[in-house]
Amino acid sequence: MIVTLIFKPVNGQVTSKVKWVVLKDGAVKVDGSTNVSKFSCSVTGYTRPDTLICYKNNNNNVVLSGRLLIPIVSFDCLNPMMTSELRKTLKAKDFPTLNISFISLQKYPELKPVQESITGIVTIELAGAVKKFVINYRISMDGQRIVHMTGIQTIRFSDFHLTPPRKLGGMIKADDRLDVLFHINFKMISG
Repeated sequence: MIVTLIFKPVNGQVTSKVKWVVLKDGAVKVDGSTNVSKFSCSVTGYTRPDTLICYKNNNNNVVLSGRLLIPIVSFDCLNPMMTSELRKTLKAKDFPTLNISFISLQKYPELKPVQESITGIVTIELAGAVKKFVINYRISMDGQRIVHMTGIQTIRFSDFHLTPPRKLGGMIKADDRLDVLFHINFKMISG
C-alpha cells in the first residue's frame, strides 16, 4: 500500500503536526456472503512504509493527510474463482486500486494501551466512484510506542455503482453488503 500526502491548512489554525509512519504489518479484510456461503478476501502487509500526517488545531480537532492506495490484485479470497470474480466485479483492469483518503478525526487520540474509540472521516474511491464515510476507529499505543488503528466499515457494491458478482447462470449470488475490516500500525515520529 502507498500513502500519498496532500494537505492544505484550514484558516491557519494548525497548532501542531505529528507524523505517523505506516508500518508493513497492517491488513485489510473484506467479508461478504452469497446465497450459498460466506467469503473473506484480504490484503496482508504493505510493500513499503509511508507517512500519515495529523494536524491538530486549537480545538483538538485533527485534519489528516494521507491516502492508502490498495492494489485490487492484492486481494486474495483463498479461492481462485472467488478472487477472480471479486477483481472482475471491482473492475481491476480499469481501476487497479482501492483508494482510502483520510480526512479528519474528531479529536487527537490519547495514545494509551487501552483502546480508545474515535470517529473519523474518510473517502473511499472504488471502481471510479467516490463515497465519504464516517469510520469508528479503535486506537491504542503499545509499550513499543506503536500506534494501532483498527476499525470496520460496512459498504455496499451499490455504493460504488457495482453489481454484486453472480456465478453459474445466477444460481450463486453475492449479497450487496461487504464488511471492510482494517488494522493499520504506525510508528510516531517528530513533526
